[in-house]
Amino acid sequence: MVRQLIHDRWKVVILDNLSTGNRRLAQGCELVEGNLGDCHLLENLFTEHSIAAVMHFAAFSQVGASVVNPLQYYQNNLAETVTLLDTMVRHEVLYFIFSSTAAVYGEPEFTPITEVHPCQPTSPYGNTKMAVERMLADCAAAYGLKYAALRYFNAAGADDSAQIGEMHDPETHLIPIVLKVALGQIRNIQVFGTDYPTKDGTCIRDYVHVNDLAQAHLLALQALFDGASSAVYNLGSSNGYTVKEVIQKTEQVTGRKIPVVEAPRGREIPLY
Repeated sequence: MVRQLIHDRWKVVILDNLSTGNRRLAQGCELVEGNLGDCHLLENLFTEHSIAAVMHFAAFSQVGASVVNPLQYYQNNLAETVTLLDTMVRHEVLYFIFSSTAAVYGEPEFTPITEVHPCQPTSPYGNTKMAVERMLADCAAAYGLKYAALRYFNAAGADDSAQIGEMHDPETHLIPIVLKVALGQIRNIQVFGTDYPTKDGTCIRDYVHVNDLAQAHLLALQALFDGASSAVYNLGSSNGYTVKEVIQKTEQVTGRKIPVVEAPRGREIPLY
């Protein structure tokens, strides 16, 4: 996102506590290390900089971890966003792009899932994102906040430069794990569940490339600047692929055999 903003000649200030970030990747902009919940830090940032808009990517995002430690998720994802929005409103910064999630929908009642699908999250992670979306709507009504909430499906991929990409520790995302197997860094890929009602029994995900996500943020921001109303948008490719299809495509592209170990459902940590 920062690279695309800089390419479009925006001046960017990053606020990141680096709990999952990497300092060396913040190039071409100012990096401020700290938390969104630090009201004094935020006050200084909004006083020192002429900020036009805020993009929020600062949530914890592992569904399984949110079930184990929900208070950590409510503190980081919700409470600290309250502090951010309070500072924005006081400084009259009223454009906000929110990285939301398809997890707000819960179990699908129909597919493809559209923005009018009922929102019934099934995890603390999804609940925190839904709570922020509701807060944004209330702030829009009360303070004139203009926002776009972008509900991702499964973010994936790396920049074409090959200089930045997925860097999780531990790695839990399917595509990087499959590629690590192809590279010989991991012995096999575990497939959790082969009894789904799909063409090959494995679950289906809609993968959307990170650069497409960044472009969507730019489009949403420009739309708000041009006078568009606040809105919620799904971000996906509209095409689903099973786990086995991802593995087979990786074998085809890399020319390497990907050993598979089948395991029961329920042991995986689903991510959005």
